[in-house]
This record gives sequence, C-alpha cells and structure tokens, in this order.
Amino acid sequence: MVNCSSVKFAARVQVFFTFAKLAALLMIIVGGIVKLGQGNTEYLEDGFEGTAQSASGIALAFYDGLWAYDGWNNLNYVTEELKNPYVNLPRSIIIAIPLVTVCYLLTNISYFSIMSKAELLASDAVAATWGSRVLGVAAIIIPISVACSTFGAANGSCFTGGRLVYAAAREGHLPEILSYVHVTQYTPLPSLLFTSFIALLMIIPGDIFTLIDFFSFTAWLFYGATMLAVIVLRFTKKNEPRPYKVPIFIPVFVLLCSIYLIIGPIVDNPKIEFLYAFLFVISGMIFYVPFVHFKLQLPGMDKFTTFLQLILQVAPSKYAPPE
Repeated sequence: MVNCSSVKFAARVQVFFTFAKLAALLMIIVGGIVKLGQGNTEYLEDGFEGTAQSASGIALAFYDGLWAYDGWNNLNYVTEELKNPYVNLPRSIIIAIPLVTVCYLLTNISYFSIMSKAELLASDAVAATWGSRVLGVAAIIIPISVACSTFGAANGSCFTGGRLVYAAAREGHLPEILSYVHVTQYTPLPSLLFTSFIALLMIIPGDIFTLIDFFSFTAWLFYGATMLAVIVLRFTKKNEPRPYKVPIFIPVFVLLCSIYLIIGPIVDNPKIEFLYAFLFVISGMIFYVPFVHFKLQLPGMDKFTTFLQLILQVAPSKYAPPE
C-alpha cells in the first residue's frame, strides 16, 4: 500500500525504518563493547572450534550469511529515479556496503560477548535473547526494532523488485500491463501487485531455509552471469560510454566467488533441489522464445490488458510525468 500510494512516501518510509534499524544496531554494538570491556571474551576465543570444512558446508553457510547482506544490488534497479545517478549511485554503494559490513560484524561480535554458539543456534530470535540479558526491563526495545528492520527490508525489496518487473515489461520481456503506471499516483501499480503475489506464493511452503538456498543459488547464478557480461563487454565494446566503471579485477573476483558458490554445493553434496532451481531458471526459455523472440501474443491479451487498465486505473508510462 505504501509503495502503491506514492514514490516519495515510500522513500520517506524507507529512510525512517533504516534509521530505526541503525539505531538498534548501534545499541547492540555499544552494549557488546561494554560486555567485552568487562572481560566477556570466552565465546569469541573458541568461535570456530568444531566447525566443518567441506566445500558444500562453507558454500551453504555463505548462502545464509550473504542472505543478511542481500540488497547491496537493489539500488541499481531504481537508477532512473535517482537524482544525479552518475554521482549518487557510486557514492551510495561505496558508503553503504562498508557501513553495513562493519555494523553486522560488530553486531555478531556483540552477540558472542554473552552467548555461546549453542545458545545462539538454539535462540529463535538472537537479538531478543541478547536484549533480555543485557537491557533488562528495556529489552522490549529490541523486538520493536527487529519489527522495524523487517518492515524496512520488506519495503525496500518491494520498492526495487517492482521496478525490476516494470523495466522488464517495458523492454517487452513480460506482459505489457506490468509496464503501466497509475494515472494519478505515477507508481508502477501492476508490477508491485505482481511481485507481491509471487512473494506470497513463495512463502506458502513455510520452509525459509530451503527458500534461502533456492534464492541464493539462483541469485549467484545471475550475479556470475552479470560479472561475465561485464568482463566480455569490457573487451568487445571498449569505446562504449561508461558513466560508472570499476577496475576489472572486481568483476573477475566476484565471478570466481559466484562459480564457487554455484558449483561447490553441487560437487561436494549434490541435492535434487539445486537441479529444480536450475530447471526453474532454464524454463524461462519456454516463454522467452515464443513470446519475446518471436513476439507471439496470446488470444484475448489486448482485452485482458484493457480490463486491467480500467480496474487498476493505469496507463503506459510514457504518458506519466516523473514525480
């Protein structure tokens, strides 16, 4: 509802909940520093004892760990809506990724200042357990902050995911209706509703860890493909304008990481689930070849598009002024 009502309102909501998240993390970090200063370091000293060293185990651990960091690429999806993107996009990435990394590392160190590995794994909500042990009667702040963090993450994913579908539809890779915007609010209403519907379907099974593995495997498959494209285009189209350019070793390094995260779990511990995820991606060709390459159209699609236009009050984006 927030994202469908107004782009500016959604952006302000995101700023507020991001601030609330960082404030909660700062509280946890400061509390951890105090505990470490009091000599609570026993759980940090043996943090890696008894851990596995298999290629599959490490890759799957990265799936879960990198899930917390996912979102680092979301800002790229809304480049069209950034002010002065040539300056603000690189600046935001350079500031945000190191900031998030430092915050998360210090937060985990704070957790280990009062919890063992077994206690951390047994906890249903690690932050809430930390709050009950450190903050006492003020521990209620932590669950509220977690709720704010969750809402902010959902809002950000909704904001960027809707733009991804909107852009794909505008390029003819998805039904045209998904590239339409609301006639008065100028928000990509159909694409927002579509991504929300897909998200609801994904969570019906209720197994979040399987969903994370599926998502991570598929995501790193595309991250690797993107890095390979960057490398190839750097040599095949040397003279193309590049407002944002990174040293070549960065895409090479990310490509190697992607290959490991894709192949490692399969080689060391093959699972049928990874084949399902791969086939799910490849199945897109079934739709791409007839509907995108050959531009076939289903009978009655124009009437269906017109019907949704009337119901949702949307129109092609070329008729909508920027907000």
